[in-house]
Amino acid sequence: MRSDYALYMVAIIFFVITGISAIVLSEVEQSLWVVTTAVLGLLFAGLGYSQRPRPRGRIVVETPPSTSTPVQAPSEPIPTATAPIEPKEPVITEVKEENIEVTTEPTPAPIVSGLTEVKGIGEKRKQQLNTLGINSINDLAMTSADELAQKLKISPKITGKWIENAKKLLEKS
Repeated sequence: MRSDYALYMVAIIFFVITGISAIVLSEVEQSLWVVTTAVLGLLFAGLGYSQRPRPRGRIVVETPPSTSTPVQAPSEPIPTATAPIEPKEPVITEVKEENIEVTTEPTPAPIVSGLTEVKGIGEKRKQQLNTLGINSINDLAMTSADELAQKLKISPKITGKWIENAKKLLEKS
């Protein structure tokens, strides 16, 4: 049984007691009993109302069935476009080739470039390090553990281990 129903029943019982006390008791006792039981009845009715289950989900409003006559299909067919679709002619554009010489200056390639080779650095950390400008193990080996920890908001011990591992990898290669 739901708790709101039980509270409503108690409220009804108090209202019945209010009615009986109004009929049976003398005037002095009657006023005390009527007021007390009426207040208790209202209290329990309010408690029952506060304990009622709330509607969940959406409210669906049903429309009454229509009493109008059903719509009939038209007696003549509806004309449709039956003309064949002609393919468009391809547009030809001329492209001139130009010889452009590109010269690049040789840049020193990092000895080992995979940050994920450092123990403790995965793809997510690699992306975070890349956003900080650390793109290779050389860059990682040259950074300060405290500054890196502060930027990544992690422990300096972890960044110190990364830097040590990066230096070891640089020595091996």
